[in-house]
Amino acid sequence: MNLAMPTGPDPLRKLSEELHALAEEFRERKVTLREVMSTLGGRASGLVIVILALPFCSPISIPGLSVPFGAVILVLGLCYVAGRPPWLPRRLLAVELPPRFFRAVLEGASKFIGWIERRLHPRWAWVTGSTAIMRAHGLLVCAGAFLLLLPLGGIPFTNTLPALVVVIGTLGMMERDGVAVAAAYGILIATGVYFATFAGVVIELFDKARQWIAG
Repeated sequence: MNLAMPTGPDPLRKLSEELHALAEEFRERKVTLREVMSTLGGRASGLVIVILALPFCSPISIPGLSVPFGAVILVLGLCYVAGRPPWLPRRLLAVELPPRFFRAVLEGASKFIGWIERRLHPRWAWVTGSTAIMRAHGLLVCAGAFLLLLPLGGIPFTNTLPALVVVIGTLGMMERDGVAVAAAYGILIATGVYFATFAGVVIELFDKARQWIAG
């Protein structure tokens, strides 16, 4: 995952530009992840992670996509943590995105993207100040991806919270914004509490059902 800080006075503006370009280039046909990564070039890994996680930032679940998208994000995140070039197995590179996918992402997430673009900038350098620390933060993205790929799409916010961890964490790393990275850790902790609470409720219900059946 190439998380090198972009150049220019407002580098995150390029996220919108990339999304607009992809929306135009792949407007009416399916596109594979191989084509997307080839088109994005040097920043492919980080942008692919953001693009694949953005649709899940909405409370409305997207059935059938969280598992393959989460798997792609997890593999790219692990490559970054290990200090290896971005790599995906052929099966994941062949994953097809639906027609007009990028336009739907751009339209659905435009306000969220704009909100992030206006606020991220380099700060809290002690959080993102070295390569070793940055690679350790890659585990944050991996954790969000792992939670995202769990097949729990029918449960409210089980996709939304991990997706926010991935998007905010990745963009915070790309922009060397320690505040954003710290916020992503906070969301991850809240996500863990939410998942644990839900699991506890399910276990309790199963236990009560077992006791009821046993008479």
